[in-house]
Amino acid sequence: MSDELQRIMAIDDPYLLLREVTTRLADAQQEVTELARLRRRVVQDLHSQGLSYAQIAEKAGLSRGRIHQIRHTGPAPEGAFLGAGAVTVVTPLRWDDEKKRPVVAMADVNSGRRLEELAKSYGLDVSSGHVLVSGEVDLNRDGLVVVCGPGMSRTMSDLYAQDPVLSWEHPDDEPWALVDRRTGTAYRAGADTEPQRSHDVGYLGRLPRPDGNGSVLAIAGIHTAGSLGVVQLLASDLNTLWGQVGEHHFSTLVSVEYDPETDEPQSVELLTPIYRHDEETTA
Repeated sequence: MSDELQRIMAIDDPYLLLREVTTRLADAQQEVTELARLRRRVVQDLHSQGLSYAQIAEKAGLSRGRIHQIRHTGPAPEGAFLGAGAVTVVTPLRWDDEKKRPVVAMADVNSGRRLEELAKSYGLDVSSGHVLVSGEVDLNRDGLVVVCGPGMSRTMSDLYAQDPVLSWEHPDDEPWALVDRRTGTAYRAGADTEPQRSHDVGYLGRLPRPDGNGSVLAIAGIHTAGSLGVVQLLASDLNTLWGQVGEHHFSTLVSVEYDPETDEPQSVELLTPIYRHDEETTA
């Protein structure tokens, strides 16, 4: 019996006991989920290295059937791309002059909901939050997935400034552009060019938290359709992204063709390579 369990069992106050047990059960379930994800990941990694299930079973002291079961059941390893145990999906509040109150743009609502559904499908606990109208947001929290560009938040602008390869630029009040420093190419949204077209550019990256104790998964489009496109890419190709970057810091740009009536993505593809930041800083 663990010390923590003994502590909880010794509580006399029934209401405090109920609260402590409920909290501990939630924490324990998260641990079980992440342990199962890690176990499946180890089996998949060993199998991809050429070991048979029988060989893995022999070395691990488990049956071949158990190893095969682990490989094909439980939470998928790529869910760790979004976070471990629990994630918080954060979207920006905007001030509505007519309603005289903060609101969330419909495209941001859709991005947030789809990210929450994606995280839940990988066995992650999900909560939501907002970047305030002032641009304030606490990034020093575990499991953050933030949908917000630099123009709406100084905090997010500072976060994006840590990217060693891709930058957000807004010179002389011109429309926003995303620039690949490696190639010198500037990418702009179709709505900001002539002739106009239903095309946007999205940013996806994992960047260091301000306190240095973790990472933030950052998503943004030059316009809101770009964010929706990034979310669609995650939903359709998370396994590939996980295989390329794992839990490392990285960034990439996404080309999004969308329906001009609904902003819904119709075609999504990478515009740039997926840049691993540890490889950039050591190059």
